[in-house]
Amino acid sequence: MDSLESSTIRKVSFRLVPFLMLCYFVAYLDRVNVGFAALTMNADLGITASAYGFGAGVFFFSYFLFEVPSNLALERFGARKWIARIMLTWGVLSGCMALVQGETSFYIVRILLGAAEAGFFPGIIFYLTLWFPGVYRARIIGWFMAAIPLSSVLGAPVSGFLLNMHGFWGLAGWQWLFIIEAAPAVILAGVVWFYLTDRPAEARWLTPQERNWLSTRLAAEGKRKEEVHGLSVLQAIFNLRVLALCLVYFGAVATNYGTAFWLPQIVKEFGLSNLQVGFVTAIPYVVGTIGMVWWGKRSDAAMERKWHAAIPFALAAIGIAGSTLVASPVLKMAMLSLGAFGVFAVLPVFWTFPTAFLHGAAAAAGIAAINSVGNLAGFFGPSVMGWLKDWTGNFSAGLWAIAACAVMGMVIVLVLRHDSQLEHAPTPVGAAD
Repeated sequence: MDSLESSTIRKVSFRLVPFLMLCYFVAYLDRVNVGFAALTMNADLGITASAYGFGAGVFFFSYFLFEVPSNLALERFGARKWIARIMLTWGVLSGCMALVQGETSFYIVRILLGAAEAGFFPGIIFYLTLWFPGVYRARIIGWFMAAIPLSSVLGAPVSGFLLNMHGFWGLAGWQWLFIIEAAPAVILAGVVWFYLTDRPAEARWLTPQERNWLSTRLAAEGKRKEEVHGLSVLQAIFNLRVLALCLVYFGAVATNYGTAFWLPQIVKEFGLSNLQVGFVTAIPYVVGTIGMVWWGKRSDAAMERKWHAAIPFALAAIGIAGSTLVASPVLKMAMLSLGAFGVFAVLPVFWTFPTAFLHGAAAAAGIAAINSVGNLAGFFGPSVMGWLKDWTGNFSAGLWAIAACAVMGMVIVLVLRHDSQLEHAPTPVGAAD
């Protein structure tokens, strides 16, 4: 790597990745903090396990409907304006979760929250393709998506603590949880507006030589993708490989959310206090954070994607299913931690699959389509867990169903073609001049 490339990637990484991690940290926490609120909210409002699972998952129906339009709007209006809009609306609606009075209002606010947040994650994935060449993408996405497990590592103990604010100013602890954890999104919406830069050509914080190198390198990659595939927006959405990736991501998301929304209640069965549940629940996410960052970097170093996606899927299935076969809380958490390693390690590698052959508006549409269809599993996973919990009286059947989703993702990955060579588009002569 020459000095110009090194300095450019370093500057872009330090400028964008930590800030985007912070934004996604807040987004994910606002999405899944309902899992902790459920420890007391469900009893307060008379919400059954099935109703809770449906409400937790119905978020993803409206998320699905607005995902592609939102990502196309981001490509049209720019990341700075559109991401700021998303963060403001989801922050306000996340705070409104404190106002729910029963199952119906719970469903309504979750639906509105899904519509508000639609486009954020695929928008960021698309935005990163505008700044990082393919050879850096798995590690960069890994760092960005480390915000998912980190939101639980840090957010779980905080959420457990906030539940202890019950009765302060006449509000329940779960109401304080929603109000306090929604505030950062509203604040960050204003920061996004002034901080983000839409494209490298507009980055005054890079030198002219760095801007020229990065713009030319990315244009060369984009040209190769167009020459090989050249998909329109509609062709990208209905491309067979995109549809297959939708199923792969469905398996990954079902595995993730199927456990995330229920993990605090699984841990609660160990006989712990709410604050203790927060700390113990964080353990698998610590392992997941390490796996996500290390595995993404390892995939980039080897420039191998297929097995780096299939192996974590296998570990996720083994860990989640295996947790049902042990009675000891220590062994159960060990197996769930193995599952978390697999669940999170697969994500940064997975997102190199669509970005290896999609470009421009087709990339915006294809990424959004994959994320929207895949995130329907955000409804499927928690709902199946709730239904099976009510039916059987325990979590075992639901965890086996979630493990099966990981196996489905692994099988499709192994038979799917991946154009990793398109991530090596050479920089044209003179690009660094």
